[in-house]
Amino acid sequence: MTVRDPDAALRDRLADAVADEAAFEGWTRTALAAASRNLGLPAGEADRLFPGGAIQVLSHASERADFRTVEDMEKEGVAALKIRDRIKTAVRFRLERHAGNREAARRALALLSLPFNAGLGLKLLYKTVDAMWYAAGDTSTDFNFYTKRATLAGVYSSTLLYWLNDRSPGAEQTWAFLDRRIDDVMKIEKFKSQVRSWTGGPSGRTAARR
Repeated sequence: MTVRDPDAALRDRLADAVADEAAFEGWTRTALAAASRNLGLPAGEADRLFPGGAIQVLSHASERADFRTVEDMEKEGVAALKIRDRIKTAVRFRLERHAGNREAARRALALLSLPFNAGLGLKLLYKTVDAMWYAAGDTSTDFNFYTKRATLAGVYSSTLLYWLNDRSPGAEQTWAFLDRRIDDVMKIEKFKSQVRSWTGGPSGRTAARR
């Protein structure tokens, strides 16, 4: 039986408040303290909810955004779409609906790029692309499982960076950029498939080799 976290709703409210403050203060103890005051929480409550501080709030917000992206994909019934369109939809939902304020997202990226947070940054990125592939219906268990996630990590990361600086109406230029990136990936995958057919399979052994 799954035990529901009694603090889930309050933790989410605090995370949202910290994200609002992070646009100005960064993902810091200062932002966490300000968010706590704005919500009227008693002294020590923010530390109880997020003992790891603002970096734990950021992790929570990222993982929650992944979960909500999966939920949105299921609600939209993307199973009928081609796989490239499912992935495109997942990336767009993650950025358009759940990335939050651009400046807060920019500061989060800067924080995660610091050497001592690099491991966490990679972990959160993996969780994001894994959630997207799950929502897209991926059932691979072989080497493709990892190559798909590595490829999507590149697509998502570059699209995120583009989105952070995009000021076009409705982020139209970002979605056009995303289309081009996915087109490039599909061309590479098509080429790899052709090479495998020429060489007689993934091992690279040709039919002519004796």
